This record gives sequence, structure tokens and C-alpha cells, in this order.
Amino acid sequence: MSTDAIGAVVFDWGGVILRICRSWEEGCDRAGVARRERPGGEAMTLERRRLNGLYQTGMIDCETYFDGVAATTMGVYAASDVRRVHDAWLVEEYDGVRALIEELNGSGRVQTGLLSNTSHRHWLRHMPTGNGAADFPTIGLLQHKHASHLLKLAKPSIDIHRAFERESGLVASQILFFDDLAENISGARAAGWHAVQIDHTGDTASQMRATLRSLGILDDG
Repeated sequence: MSTDAIGAVVFDWGGVILRICRSWEEGCDRAGVARRERPGGEAMTLERRRLNGLYQTGMIDCETYFDGVAATTMGVYAASDVRRVHDAWLVEEYDGVRALIEELNGSGRVQTGLLSNTSHRHWLRHMPTGNGAADFPTIGLLQHKHASHLLKLAKPSIDIHRAFERESGLVASQILFFDDLAENISGARAAGWHAVQIDHTGDTASQMRATLRSLGILDDG
């Protein structure tokens, strides 16, 4: 990896900055919704994927998504259950990531950004509300924040990377990207970005810090 031209460090959100649920069952447990057997079969699985794709690219609103997913369970789960699982999906920010971003911002060496597949309802959780601080405020520190539901595109497509570049003013060869999913790493590399996969089950901040130190973007110590 040539690092001379890296001018921006861009992060995924879930699995890199933010711990999230990784299965419907885990989401049910966190939401306090009883696990029940959902109708199986390829058709139902494909329909849920279709709805998720529409939702994450801002093509349907939250309530339409909840109703649609509930319908694929044929009455096993209500839309209110789906909403509760959805709201429980975001767990907590990983230790050390906020400090890492603050260090990058203070270094004067790189810009920082976010490119995330997410939804309107989840996106609101990083913003302060009238009742107090945001639930997950760390991405508010980033200079270039772009999400799939706002860009109307989703990773791993090259198109979303090009949209990020247009919005941020950055070029592909300048960008170092961290994501936890192999397909998103492949998509970023196909777009000409430098990309490093993060293990979401481990200490994500330490993994990223090690990469940044090895590239001379952050100092050792």
C-alpha cells in the first residue's frame, strides 16, 4: 500500500465505531422480544433482503419497513416487535474509538469521514436531541459524514464511493477506509480506495491504531 498520498481516514459505523447486533435472535434478546420461529424459505429471505435494501437506500420510510418485515413473518411478529428489535440493534460505541478520532483530527495530517449503510431512524441516534446528548455521538466528530439512506446508494457498489468522493472533495487514492465486512472492503478497493478489514469481535480501536501507526499516519507511543 502506497501511503504518501493518504489524506483521509474514513470509517464504517456498525462493526467499526459502534457495536451492533449481528442476528435477529440477538436483536430480539436485547429488545426483550420473545424469539419465535419465523417462516423460512428462500422467498421470505429474499423479500427481507429486498426491504432492507430499500430501507437503507432511503426508498421506503421506517414504518413501511417495519410493516413489510412483519408481513414476511406471516403474523409471527408484529410491526411493533420489528421496531423494538430495530431500535435495540445499535448497542454501544467501542472503547477507544472516540479517542482515536480525536487524535486523528488533532494531528493535522488527515481529514476524517464516515461511509455507512444505515437508516434514517438509526442515523438520528448520533445526533443530540432536545432531551440531552446523542446516544452514540462519536461520528459527530468526523468531518465528512455520508450514509446510504441519504446518498440513495449502498455499499459495496462503486457508485456510493464515487458519491462520497463528490460530496467530500476527496479522490480515491487519498482515502484509507476501515470496514468490518469483506464485501465492503472489496467494493472500496474496486473503487480505488485503500481498505483494511476490521474484526468487529475484537478491539477495533487497537486494530485501526496499529494500521495507522504502521503507515505513519499516527506516531508510535
